[in-house]
Amino acid sequence: MPVARPARSGFQDFLRSGHGPTLFAATLYFMFSCCVWVLNGAMAPFIAETYRLSPAQIGLMLSIPIVAGALMRFPLGVLAQYIGRKRATMVEMALIAVALLYGYFRVESYDDLLAMGVLLGIAGASFGVALSLGSGWFPPQHKGLAMGLVGAGNVGTAVSVLVAPPLAQWLGWQAVYGIAAVAIAVPMAVMVLLAKEPPDVDAHAGLREHVACLFEKDGWVFSLIYGVTFGGFIGLITFLPSYYYDQFGVSKVQAGQLTMLAAFMGAALRVAGGWVSDRWGGVNTLSVVLVVVAVCLPLIGLASASLVVTTLLLMLCFAALGAGNGALFQLVPLRWPSTTAVAGSMIGEIGALGGALVPTSMGLSRQYLGSYVWGFALFAVLAAVVLLVMRVMQIRWTRTWAEKGGRARLVHPPAAVSAARPAATRPAAR
Repeated sequence: MPVARPARSGFQDFLRSGHGPTLFAATLYFMFSCCVWVLNGAMAPFIAETYRLSPAQIGLMLSIPIVAGALMRFPLGVLAQYIGRKRATMVEMALIAVALLYGYFRVESYDDLLAMGVLLGIAGASFGVALSLGSGWFPPQHKGLAMGLVGAGNVGTAVSVLVAPPLAQWLGWQAVYGIAAVAIAVPMAVMVLLAKEPPDVDAHAGLREHVACLFEKDGWVFSLIYGVTFGGFIGLITFLPSYYYDQFGVSKVQAGQLTMLAAFMGAALRVAGGWVSDRWGGVNTLSVVLVVVAVCLPLIGLASASLVVTTLLLMLCFAALGAGNGALFQLVPLRWPSTTAVAGSMIGEIGALGGALVPTSMGLSRQYLGSYVWGFALFAVLAAVVLLVMRVMQIRWTRTWAEKGGRARLVHPPAAVSAARPAATRPAAR
C-alpha cells in the first residue's frame, strides 16, 4: 500500500515555481544598494555638525541622492533589457564601489558632499532591475510575493541607519564610505555564483516597446502611487535621523536606532503587501494603505511633543508604506508582463522623485515656518489625492487586465480548456 506523501507548504510550492538562488541574490543586491543610497541620511547629524548646515541645506543634501537615483533608474532598466539583468547589476555595483571610494578620498566640503549625493544615486537606480531579476522566474500568480521578498531588501535602509552612526562616531563619517566600498564585494560574489538570467523578457525587443508605458495613463498613475509609497518611505528614512536629533534632542546614535524601528517595519511589511495583494488584490491593498498614510502623517506632525507617540505612529505609517510598495509591484507585471524591468524602472524613476519632496519640504518648513508639521501635512494631502485618482482608474483596470480588486487573471492551460469544452457544450441526454 503506497504511503501518502505529506503536502508541501505554500511557500515550498512558491519556491519550486521559480529559482530561489536568483531571488536571494537579487534581494541581497537590493538590500546593499538601499543601504548605500541612504548613507548621507544616516550620517546627517554628523555631517551637519561638521559643516554647520541649516535645515534647508540638510534638506537639499538629502534630496539629491533621491533625485539622482530616480533619474538613473530608467537608463539602467533599458541597459538591463539589452545586456541582461544580471550583467546590469554587476555594472551598477562596480560603479557604486567607485562612488564610495570617491566619498572616502575626495569629500572635503559641502559642495563635494552634494556631488557625492549624485554618486550615491547610482545605488538608488537598482530597484526596477532587482525586482525584475528576482521575480522573472516566477509565474504571474506568485510575482507579487517574489517582488515583495526582493523589495524587502529595503531593510538595507534599517541596516544603514543602525550601523552607520556608531561607525561614524568611532572612525569618522567619511570612513563609513570606505567600509561600504569593501563590503560591496559580498553581493557581487553572490550575484556571480548564484543568479541566473530569467527567461521572461525578450532582450531584443525594440526601444519603442520598452518605453510604451511612458505614453500611457496607467504608467503615470502608478508613478503617482509609487511617489507616495516608496517616495514617502525613502524620503522619510533619509530625513528621520535629522528629525529625531533636532526635534527630540536624542544622541546621533539613538536617532539612527529610532529610525531603524520605522525602516524595519516598512521593509518587513513589503513582503506582506505582495503576499496579501496576490490574494486580495493590489488595488484593495493600496486603498487601505493610502488611507492609513493620509491619517498618520498629520498625527505625526501634531505629536511632536512625545517621542513615544511619534515613534509608534511612524512605525504604523511605515508598515503601510511598505505594504503599499509590495502591492504596487504586484500590479506592474500584470499590466506590463513583457517589459516589467523597464516599466518598473520608469515608475521608479518618476515615482521616487516624490521622495525628494520629503526632506526638501521638511527642511523648508522647519527653517521658514518654525515647525516640521507643514511638511508632514503636505505629504498627507498628496496621499489623499492619489487615493482618489486610483479609485477612479481602477474601474477600467479591473475590466481589462486585472481581476476584481487587482488580482492576477488566471490563465487556464489550453488542454484543460479544450477538455472542459465538450462537457460544457454537450447536449443533455434524452
